[in-house]
Amino acid sequence: MSQAERSAPQGRGELRDRPQTARARRTTFRATLLRNELLTTFRRWRTLALLAVLAAVPVLVGIAVKIETSDGSSAGPGGAGGPAFISQITNNGLFLVFTALAATLPFFLPMAIGVVAGDAIAGEANSGTLRYLLVAPAGRSRLLLTKYATVVVFCLAATLVVTVSALTVGALLFPLGDLTTISGTRISFAEGLGRALLIALAVAASLIGVAALGLFVSTMTGSGIAAMATTVGLLITIQILDQIPQLHALQPYFFSHYWLSFADLMREPVYWDDLTKNLGLQALYAAVFGSAAWARFTAKDITA
Repeated sequence: MSQAERSAPQGRGELRDRPQTARARRTTFRATLLRNELLTTFRRWRTLALLAVLAAVPVLVGIAVKIETSDGSSAGPGGAGGPAFISQITNNGLFLVFTALAATLPFFLPMAIGVVAGDAIAGEANSGTLRYLLVAPAGRSRLLLTKYATVVVFCLAATLVVTVSALTVGALLFPLGDLTTISGTRISFAEGLGRALLIALAVAASLIGVAALGLFVSTMTGSGIAAMATTVGLLITIQILDQIPQLHALQPYFFSHYWLSFADLMREPVYWDDLTKNLGLQALYAAVFGSAAWARFTAKDITA
């Protein structure tokens, strides 16, 4: 066999391998880009400070309930005031998880998400690194999707920080065991832990609309501070509007309207109606504002 004949199959094999090699390189690049974004986000002092504040909320709630009930009285005015489930904490420390999530969801969690999402694009533009990110073979669409994925991961991380902190404090300060659902039935502690995990996931999913909104605002300005302030301001405005009785016809379309529906996971059987409405509404907000962010970012003139 001649040298040319021996080399021909190898050449054809190399041609077949090239598309696979290119796909592998693209996959590796996407994974590297996402990993770098996650490391950059979670190494920032601002991010760590936000997570520390979120972790401190269950500690403060747990200590306050412990001090208030040290004389045998019930938590909250008449045992019924304060965040949802607060009157049950002294009977079972697992209820501190539900109470902490109910206390942080209206303001602290969405504020943290708004800060991270608002800074995603605008912060890069403000620091002058956005243009250099686009020089790499990332592409605007891929970079935007990576930014959004990073914010969604932060949603889950922030919710789990509150959950783990509340579970730890609840175990240290109060008894643990079987618990009573809202419907009055008893479930085991293991099943209660499973419900707590489902509630944490439901709360994290409730924030994906906020993440998309913040990302859209971030594409509209080159100032990270302005984007963060605008996002947080919109969050506060929407929640105020959600409490005005005269706007009851519009309120089911506000992204915060069904946030506290996670409490239905503590019913037996679980009441899924408001939960599914909440997930559908968050998906709608994510699709609308995610598309708006893509349209704005892909057409934006990047000068910084």
